[in-house]
Amino acid sequence: MAPRLQLEKAAWRWTETVPPEAVAQEHIEAAYRVRLEPCQRGACRRNCRGNPNCLVGIGEHAWLGEIDENSFHNIDDPNCERRKKPTTFSGCETLGMIPSHPEFLLCLVFFPDYEPQTICEHLQYLFALLQNSKRRYIDPSAFVKALGLDTGQQQDAQEFSKLFMSLLEDTLSKQKNPDVRNIVQKQFCGEYAYVTVCNQCGRESKLVSKFYELELNIQGHKQLTDCITEFLKEEKLEGDNRYFCETCQSKQNATRKIRLLSLPCTLNLQLMRFVFDRQTGHKKKLNTYIGFSELLDMEPFMEQKNGVYVYELSAVLIHRGVSAYSGHYIAHVKDPQTGEWYKFNDEDIEKMEGKKLQLGIEEDLAEPSKSQTRKPKCGKGTHCSRNAYMLVYRLQAREKSLTVQVPAFLQELVERDNCKFEEWCNEMAEMRKQSVARGKIKHEEVKELYQRLPAEAGSPYDFISLEWLQKWLDESTPPKPIDNTACLCSHGKLHPDKISLMKRISEYVADFFYRRYGGGPRLNVKALCKDCVVERCRILRLKNQLNEDYKTVTNLLKMTVKGTDGFWVGKASLRSWRQLALEQLNEQDEDAEHSNGKMNGNAQNKDESNEEKREEEEELNFNEDIVCPHGDLCISENERRVVSKEAWEKLKQYFPKAPEFPNNKECCSQCKILEREGEENEALHKMMASEQKTSLQNLFHDKCRPCLGSWPQETDELYIVSQFFVEEWRKFVRRPTRCSPVSSIANSVLLCPHGGLMFTFASMTKEDSKHIALIWPSEWERIQKLFVVDHVIKITRSQTAEGARYASEPQLCPECREGLLCQQQRDLREYTQATIYIHKVVDNKKVMKDAAPELNVSSSEAEEEREENKPEGEQDPDFNQANGGTKRQKLSQQSYITYQKQGIRRSTRHRKVRGEKALLVSANQTLKELKIQIMHAFSVAPFDQNLSLDGKILSDDTATLGSLGVIPESVILLK
Repeated sequence: MAPRLQLEKAAWRWTETVPPEAVAQEHIEAAYRVRLEPCQRGACRRNCRGNPNCLVGIGEHAWLGEIDENSFHNIDDPNCERRKKPTTFSGCETLGMIPSHPEFLLCLVFFPDYEPQTICEHLQYLFALLQNSKRRYIDPSAFVKALGLDTGQQQDAQEFSKLFMSLLEDTLSKQKNPDVRNIVQKQFCGEYAYVTVCNQCGRESKLVSKFYELELNIQGHKQLTDCITEFLKEEKLEGDNRYFCETCQSKQNATRKIRLLSLPCTLNLQLMRFVFDRQTGHKKKLNTYIGFSELLDMEPFMEQKNGVYVYELSAVLIHRGVSAYSGHYIAHVKDPQTGEWYKFNDEDIEKMEGKKLQLGIEEDLAEPSKSQTRKPKCGKGTHCSRNAYMLVYRLQAREKSLTVQVPAFLQELVERDNCKFEEWCNEMAEMRKQSVARGKIKHEEVKELYQRLPAEAGSPYDFISLEWLQKWLDESTPPKPIDNTACLCSHGKLHPDKISLMKRISEYVADFFYRRYGGGPRLNVKALCKDCVVERCRILRLKNQLNEDYKTVTNLLKMTVKGTDGFWVGKASLRSWRQLALEQLNEQDEDAEHSNGKMNGNAQNKDESNEEKREEEEELNFNEDIVCPHGDLCISENERRVVSKEAWEKLKQYFPKAPEFPNNKECCSQCKILEREGEENEALHKMMASEQKTSLQNLFHDKCRPCLGSWPQETDELYIVSQFFVEEWRKFVRRPTRCSPVSSIANSVLLCPHGGLMFTFASMTKEDSKHIALIWPSEWERIQKLFVVDHVIKITRSQTAEGARYASEPQLCPECREGLLCQQQRDLREYTQATIYIHKVVDNKKVMKDAAPELNVSSSEAEEEREENKPEGEQDPDFNQANGGTKRQKLSQQSYITYQKQGIRRSTRHRKVRGEKALLVSANQTLKELKIQIMHAFSVAPFDQNLSLDGKILSDDTATLGSLGVIPESVILLK
C-alpha cells in the first residue's frame, strides 16, 4: 500500500476539478477512503494507517494458528516456590537494602546450640521454618521487624553481626535459666587482654575485654595467619605517646600488645576489606587475595598452650563487586552433620559437588584484564579469595551436635504456614486452569470474528477506533467500552482528518462488539460528514489558487513602480503574506477540528499549550507593521516599500481589511513632531552630561575622594549623598542618549521616618561606607546648582580639649539605628547563594602578606606579583587602564603615606589572593556540607580540614553556617 501522505493526497485529488457546491456521495466516500482495497496478509510489514480497510498488523498474529496453553496466563507455576526435598535447605528472602541479613542468619542456623527451647519466639519460628517449611525460601520480615531494624538501611554482615548479637544477648539476659542466659557468651564470646609493660620498671598492667569477633587488617598481607599475627603484634609507646606508669609515677617508654586469653566455640574472623580512603573521603574495597585453610590452629597465638584450639572452617561470606557501596552478598555454609557445602544466594540454594568448598565465579570481578591480579596457587586444604570478608570457624574438638527437635508449639505454627502455602498453590493452579479455559474461548472467538471483520463492498459497515481494536486483540489489557468521541467533528460525525485512527469493519462484527462491550457513538455510513468535506474542498481550492497568486505577486514585485500609482506595504508583511493567508484559510478548519473538545488527553493538552502560546505572541495582521501608534503611516521608510497597483489588488483579495496607504500619502504629522523633539532631547542630554562631567570630574572618575577614617587636613566639613544617586548619575553621563537624566538627589533613603540619620560616624567608615558617597565642599556648591537636593546631610569636625569631635546634621536617630542593625543581622543570618572565600594557609607570613596587603607599606608589590601570575585575559581590570593597556604605576611608600595623611579613600572591595577560592553557600547549610564543598575545591578530606573564622575554630559539623557567624563575603582560613 502507498504511504499515508500519498493516500491522503489521492483522497482529495478530486477537489482540483470539483467545486464545493458540486460535492456528491462518491466524493465523500473518496475523502473517507471507503473504496480503497483491503490489504492481504503478508503484503504489509505493518498496518497501513492511511487505509481504513487494512486490517493487517493490528495484533491478530498472536491468535491465528495454534497457541501453547502456557501463553494464556501470566501466572508462574506455584510448584516453583516449593522446597525440592525435605532434606534440602530453604533460603531467605532479601529485604530491601539489607542484603547481608539472610546470609548471616543462614550461617547461624547450622549451629544447633544456638536453638535452646526458651529462645525468643521470632528467632525460634524463623529457624523452625528454615528446617521444616515446604517453601523454597522464607520471608524473615517478621523477625527483622521484631529486632527493630529498618529495611531501608544498608548494613553489611559485620555491622549486622554486632547489632544482632547485642540485641540477642540483651534479650536473653532477662531469662532465669543460666544456660539460656549465657548461651551467647558460651558460643560466641572470647576474651583478650590489652597488656602494657613499662620499659623502666617492668611493671605489667592488663585490661581484660570480651570480644565476639576479631577484626583483622588484610592490607599488605597474603595469609590469614599473617593478619592474626599483626593483630597481636607488640606496639611501642614512645615520644608523645608514652605511657604513664603508676609505679614510676611518670611517663615512660612502654610496649603494648593483645593477648588472647580464651576463644569461643564459634570464632568469627572479620576481614577488613572496606577501608576509608583519605584521598577521596569515601570507603573503598580492598581486592587483596587472602589465603585461609580449612583447619586453623590457634594454639601458637594463645597465652596458655595446654588447651584444644584447632578450628575447622564452617562458613565463608562473600561480597561480589568492585565498589564498597554496591555489589552482591553470597554465603557458603558447611552442614556440620554431613560435611557438605551449600551456596546461599538469596532465595537460591545450591549444593556443591563433593565435600569441598568451591568459591567459583564469586572471585570474578568486573575489572579490566590488565588490572586483575593473578590468583595465587592454593595447596590441599587451603583456599584463596579476594572477596571473602567474614570467615566462621568452629572448634573441631566439639562433640557432634544432635538433631534438635522442633518444639510442638513451633511445629504447629510451621504446619499452619504449610497449610496456607498448600492453599495458595491450589489457588494458583486453579487460576491457571481458569486462565487457560478463558484463553481457549477467546482464541476461538477471535479466529471467527477476524474472518468476518472486513466489510464487503456494498454491505453495511461501521467505523471503529483502531486503538480499541488493538486492545481487544491484546490479552494483557481487558478491553473497555468503545469510545469514538475523540474522532468526532464539530457536527457530531466522523472527522475526515481522523480517518487514520479508525478502521472500517462489517456491521455484523460491530453489532457483536457493541453488544458485548458497549460504548459509542456508532459511526456507520450516516456518520460521513458532508459539511466537513465541502469545507475542506473549498479550502483546498483556495490554497491551490493561493499558490498561483503567490507566483504572480512575486513577479509583480520585481517590476519598478513609476509615478504615484503604487501603494505602501510593510516589508515584514510582504515576507509573510502567504503564511498569513494560509492561516486565515486554516482558521475555520482548525476551529472545526478542535471544537469537539472530546479528544485524547495528549492532543488536548498540546492544543491548549499551542493556544496559550499564540495568545502570548503579538498577533501580526497584514500591513499593520507600517501603522504608527496614532493609526497613520509610520515615518520610517526602511520598514516599507512601494508595490504596483496590480500587486496590491491581488493582496487585497486575501486581506480586504488591511490598512491602505497610497504612494503619495504623507507620514504621520504627530510622529514627525515627536521625532524632532527626540532629536532635540538627545542633544540637550549630551550637553547636560558634558557639563556635569566637567563640573564633577573627580566624582565621576572616583578620584581624590575624601575618607572619614582619615579626615582631610584642608577642610572641617564634608557632605553626604546616597551612593545610588552617584551610580545612576554616572550611567547617565556615560550614555546620555540611552539613560534618563538625573535631576534630583534623594537623600531621604539615608534618613529614618523621623528625619534622623541612620548611620553612625564609625559605621560610615566601615560597613556602611558602601551606602554613602562623601562630597568636598567645593563639589557641594556645584551639586546644589545642578541638582535639586531634598535633604542636606553634613559631617563637621571641631577641635576640643579632648581632641577632634565629629557631628552630623541631621543627628543620629538611636531607635531607628538599632532597628536597622537588627534587620541587618537577620539578613546576614538568612542568606542564600551568597559568596564566601576559603583561604588555604601554607605559610603564616605569606598569608599575612597576601590576605592583608594594606598592612604592608609596599603592598603594590604583592598586588603586581599576583597580577603577573594570572593567565592572559584574567587580569584585574583595575590594573589595565585606558592608556594603551599599561599597568597602573606602583604606589611608592611616600605616595602611600601622603594618601593616608590626606584622607584619600582607597577601594575596600575584597581582592582574591593566591590560594583562595570563592564558594556559593546558604545560611541553613551545615558545616559538614561546607567541608564537602571544600574537599572538591581543594582535594582535602573533611577530617583533615581545620577551619577558622576571625580566629575562632569552626568544629561543630552539625551547626549551620548562620549560627557559626559565617556571613556573605566572609574569609575562612583552611589549615
